[in-house]
Amino acid sequence: MSEQGAETAFTLTGPMSASGEMLHVFSDVQAVQRMLDFEAALARAEAAHGVIPEAAVAAIVACCDASGLDLPGLAHAAAAAGNLAIPLVKQLTAVVLQQDEEAGKYVHWGATSQDAIDTGLVLQLRDALDLLDADLSSLADALAVLARQHRDTIMIGRTWMQHALPTSLGLKLAGSLDAVLRHRQRLQELRGRALALQFGGAAGTLASLGGHGLAVAATLAQQLNLSLPDLPWHTQRDRIAEAATVMGLITGTLGKLARDLSLMMQTDVAELAEPSAPGRGGSSTMPHKRNPVGCAVALSAAVRVPGLVSTMLSGMVQEHERALGGWQAEWDTLPDIALLTSGALRQMRDVAAGLVVDAQRMRTNVDVTHGLIMGEAVMLALGARIGRMAAHKLVEQASARAAAGQRHLREVIGGDAELSRHLSPEELDRLFDPANYTGEAGAFVDRVLASHARSRPPRATDNINATDTTHAGE
Repeated sequence: MSEQGAETAFTLTGPMSASGEMLHVFSDVQAVQRMLDFEAALARAEAAHGVIPEAAVAAIVACCDASGLDLPGLAHAAAAAGNLAIPLVKQLTAVVLQQDEEAGKYVHWGATSQDAIDTGLVLQLRDALDLLDADLSSLADALAVLARQHRDTIMIGRTWMQHALPTSLGLKLAGSLDAVLRHRQRLQELRGRALALQFGGAAGTLASLGGHGLAVAATLAQQLNLSLPDLPWHTQRDRIAEAATVMGLITGTLGKLARDLSLMMQTDVAELAEPSAPGRGGSSTMPHKRNPVGCAVALSAAVRVPGLVSTMLSGMVQEHERALGGWQAEWDTLPDIALLTSGALRQMRDVAAGLVVDAQRMRTNVDVTHGLIMGEAVMLALGARIGRMAAHKLVEQASARAAAGQRHLREVIGGDAELSRHLSPEELDRLFDPANYTGEAGAFVDRVLASHARSRPPRATDNINATDTTHAGE
């Protein structure tokens, strides 16, 4: 479904913080429809094993359509009932009775409310994971293009928010790509554990099915294309908590990427810019502004999601065979996590796909400290001749003189008789070239790109380049 066509029951800020497709997945209509999908599959499975008459199935299945139910009525009734499934089953039964009085006797046969709610949520979760994986794949592709293109684009590495040593834009982006690839692996592993049928009846024993419980459960799982767990998991919530945690990890990585990119977009740094579009990133009063709105969405999600994940983890402590409070705390929390993750992911996917890179500005910023960042390279080369500690002291003194006099460190060292005695002008020129001091950055990028290539089939779009305001030139 298109983002414009998604049914939602969310606020005006919903499209700011979530993708339209994810809003659809967790809309009121879809929440009800997925529970009805469980009820329809339950009827088919029970009829297949003689638990209910085959003649009852058609009417039940035909009525399992959310558009035929009173959703506002469900919401109001749920407040008194304690969950949504109780009034849902009542409404469904009433609708089926109107169609076929005999079939109405067999709606929700042998199941419990939590079976419908949990399995419905798992079906929604499956849709959500599909969306997240698709966007993670697109983000990975965009980051791979950037990392490949800027494998050797020199920029300053920053530690403690200060200039440290030269690195490459390719390596920085490859770090995010590497994390995204791990998240895709996590999603794949999660599917095998989390996308499991919930079906146990009132106390998790399926006693109501008179010896047919295991067979019905197996058929029900097959009908819904879910894995069949060894036993019902009503109060063992690790599956749902793991899903929340994985989404929390994804959002954290997106927040890290957004933080770095937005810092590099600051006017005084000006190394990057988000893609521009009419109405994007402007100000209500300052016409010149180009705000990093995509990064803002991801950072907002990265602030909100950890607390929500904590709620899911806290809710795992559940009582006996049916929880009081912990389970109920999941109902809005997991959808909120999925929605926020989807919004952050969609925004960062689009930012990466249209990222504007100013390689010339990056190179200019490398030289802001007038060569001081190359002090380590000089110290190590000198240390090979006079010892590391002695070299460290001499280069530290030279750096202090360069900073005090606002001179380039190359000039100061070249004019120092003791230092220049050990290092020739040609060697100093080589040592002060940042491109010669990025270590294994290129090899690291290549390794991540190889992992990305193994993770997906080749596509015709692999050679599409990101937007540059200059050529890398390094």
